Amino acid sequence: MKPLIVLILVFLVSVFALKFLRNQYDIPMAARIAMCVMLCFTAIAHFVFTKGMVMMIPEKIPFRTELVYTTGIIEVILGICLLISSTKVYSGWILIIFFIFLLPANIYAAIKHIDYQKGTYNGNGTSYLWFRIPLQIVFIVWTFWCAVLY
Repeated sequence: MKPLIVLILVFLVSVFALKFLRNQYDIPMAARIAMCVMLCFTAIAHFVFTKGMVMMIPEKIPFRTELVYTTGIIEVILGICLLISSTKVYSGWILIIFFIFLLPANIYAAIKHIDYQKGTYNGNGTSYLWFRIPLQIVFIVWTFWCAVLY
């Protein structure tokens, strides 16, 4: 829920800030700024809640901690690349693929009742997926619209 709130609030602020700074509305750029900030926000979790994020990855996958750190760094880099006109389309496509690959980790975490912030097995369970899967679709559509189409 927090990433969605960050995405929407930063988008709204960016729309009006760009209007003030450029004297015109630039909705796709505001959407890319919002996605960049949201990705930086979610990347923080990779470093603050590492234990819980590692728990979201099945044990048979090697280098889980390193994978959590790496994906956090990737989120920041791809978010920044959304703001650069020469890299926004490539970044957009990579992010879409990234969001698709994150879905199994979220499903696994829900099935195992993982609370990634506390690093426990007391999470919401599969009911969490009723919000998370549509949210992942929103992220994919948002990224496609603002980075690939515009």
